[in-house]
Amino acid sequence: MGYLTYDGGTAEVQLDDRVLAHLQIVIITKIRRQESFVFSWKEPASAGDGRSSVWIHPTVSLRFSFAGSRPPTINPRWIAVLTESANSGQGLQLLPEPPVGAAGEATPTTSVATGAEGA
Repeated sequence: MGYLTYDGGTAEVQLDDRVLAHLQIVIITKIRRQESFVFSWKEPASAGDGRSSVWIHPTVSLRFSFAGSRPPTINPRWIAVLTESANSGQGLQLLPEPPVGAAGEATPTTSVATGAEGA
């Protein structure tokens, strides 16, 4: 399990490394384009089982901390689904991963580097 830390610790979200790697690609892509958006997630039952949201802006610091040392395989279909969500009026929502390698699609082999990055 890794962490997405927002604004020096204002918010911290614990996520599976695979999920975090996909979110990192989407979030960093939007930040590079100087696009702001909202990111929402469901809190665990231990934290009240509610939902939280943060406004992601290129000037607010983010840290992606991965527990594992190996970068996961990236599912391009999931990146597309998450990007579409981030571009919507509701903002980036953590949506389920679509299946990989459906008929006529190549199986993804791209990996991302892990570690902490700041915005």
